[in-house]
Amino acid sequence: MIVRKLNEIKNTENDVSDPHGHWMSRRLITKKDGMGFSVNDTIIKAGTETPIWYKNHLEAVYCVSGNGSIEDLATGITHSITAGTLYALNNNDRHILRGGSEDMHMVCVFYPPLRGNEVHDEDGSYPADND
Repeated sequence: MIVRKLNEIKNTENDVSDPHGHWMSRRLITKKDGMGFSVNDTIIKAGTETPIWYKNHLEAVYCVSGNGSIEDLATGITHSITAGTLYALNNNDRHILRGGSEDMHMVCVFYPPLRGNEVHDEDGSYPADND
């Protein structure tokens, strides 16, 4: 059994921030835990805009609090995100994640799992884990 508290992750190698200051992500479950997926507690900063393309991962995201939007770059459709909204990037969807008038608190699940220290590359993706 794995039991973790968010305060135990803060200020460790699994407490990762975007170099541009758009988000911070606490990696609660990572690849080394052997679960087949990873779980992040993530804050998307208000007023930010982040182009993302998880070409190597699938992701499901649940908004706990705050507001923002996600734009599907294939369709041009923008969806509002508020507390209680879930979105799933089931087709490695290219998108723009925008923070709204307040920070968004998100819970993110990745498959395959993240190692724990990743930040977005120039494509807005995390590297494939070829271990």
